[in-house]
Amino acid sequence: MSKFIFEILLNVCNINLYYPFQRKIMEILFPFHYLLFSPPNMGKNKLKRFEENETFTNLFQPKISYPPADDVLKGKWNMDFFHNENPIVLELGCGRAEYTLGLARLFPNKNFIGIDWKGARIWRGAKTALEESLANAGFLRIQIQNIGAFFAAGEVDEIWITFPDPRMEKSRINKRMTSPRYLNYFRNIMSANGIINLKTDNKPFYEYTLEVIGEEKLPVLMSEDDLYQKYSEDDVLSIQTTYEKIWLKKGAKISYVRFKINP
Repeated sequence: MSKFIFEILLNVCNINLYYPFQRKIMEILFPFHYLLFSPPNMGKNKLKRFEENETFTNLFQPKISYPPADDVLKGKWNMDFFHNENPIVLELGCGRAEYTLGLARLFPNKNFIGIDWKGARIWRGAKTALEESLANAGFLRIQIQNIGAFFAAGEVDEIWITFPDPRMEKSRINKRMTSPRYLNYFRNIMSANGIINLKTDNKPFYEYTLEVIGEEKLPVLMSEDDLYQKYSEDDVLSIQTTYEKIWLKKGAKISYVRFKINP
């Protein structure tokens, strides 16, 4: 695919297409975008980031066995890493960790951990936290399904799920981050009054989450299918991730739900 043809296809996404179609086109085009427009040394930059990750004192990259064995930090994050007894909040699939960083700046009396599997992305959040001396921000590079090996029962008070892959194919329903399977993962590490926050640009995924919440009879604390219509000035809810900004420019509406993990 030439750059000229790519630009024509990309411009299609700037017209008023039905949003789900527009989103799917963008998802297809993004990989070609990186191949065609990224600088030649992108691979070297990624390797450099991986090397730098190894030096970060706030980033943990454990070697995973299968089945995963309990990590030495399990149940000891406050004692051994944060050195305080403040509540722990996780951002799952944190990417560049915009929420982890933003929340850490807003709430110095809470501890925040960004979790992601992709080292080149989590590098940005860990590096920024060190540059800003955010002692209440840490990072963990694991796959989410292994989370039970790294946190003890009741150790986590709150979770943020920010723009996850919606995995809307029926064959992948158990891999959705708000499926009963994943809610059980979270329930096993959260306090009795633990709270989950979901932000997504995918309306069907938002609606699916509401269905699961209803089936499990979980208390909904807040639910908005067009978040910024009412809460554009809210310090917490207006934190935006890189991909959120992209979809907002394309006309997407952001949905948000806040609910308790237990009935």
